Amino acid sequence: MMEYGVVFEKTSNGWSAYVPDLPGLGVAAATIEETEQLIREGIEFHIAGLREDGAPVPAPAAQVKRIAVPA
Repeated sequence: MMEYGVVFEKTSNGWSAYVPDLPGLGVAAATIEETEQLIREGIEFHIAGLREDGAPVPAPAAQVKRIAVPA
């Protein structure tokens, strides 16, 4: 099992998400729950497409961290 870092961003009308290690993969939905479901499905679909094309599957490398700074 591989674990990819996913960035979730609040938008003006919902949420979006992308995977830095999988360029071209991005999703958007009204709720964060829907967005998470779509990105999970998108990761699986993206990797299946890479394998089908004989392309290498990037290893998970990106890390997402929250950094606290003074307000």
